[in-house]
Amino acid sequence: MKDTKTKVGIIICDRYKGCAGGKCFRAAQNREGAFARYQDQELEIVGYTSCGGCPGGNIEYAPAEMKKNGATVIHLATGFLVGYPPCPYMEYFKHFIEEQYGMEVVFGTHPIPEKYYVIHQKLNTWNTPFLQEAIRESLPNQQLRLAYD
Repeated sequence: MKDTKTKVGIIICDRYKGCAGGKCFRAAQNREGAFARYQDQELEIVGYTSCGGCPGGNIEYAPAEMKKNGATVIHLATGFLVGYPPCPYMEYFKHFIEEQYGMEVVFGTHPIPEKYYVIHQKLNTWNTPFLQEAIRESLPNQQLRLAYD
């Protein structure tokens, strides 16, 4: 590994606030899903919280704490992408965090599980250019999607 260390914060959709983060942390450790971008880097998760519920009140404050802990990147967890419906505020969250805190925002954490991929394909959920781009890093091959079912 190179000498670089990337510190990230993870914000999850409040619908999943009871989630213990197992898939996100596994994906970070294995550099899978949206964490594949860090293949040659040391990675440290410096914060993990929910958005605070619609319309995302915690988005105003959580990135500041994460930034104080050294975060330079915020991952909006895969739950924002696969919920029914996907979070309608994601694009706003990205623009706000980038403008207010100067931090990169990445959509997704762990690979999209196959069961979510199948239903969203049937429902044609991810049919906008924004959502197509948002799911890109979390949409690996079927074998990896099945491993996260």
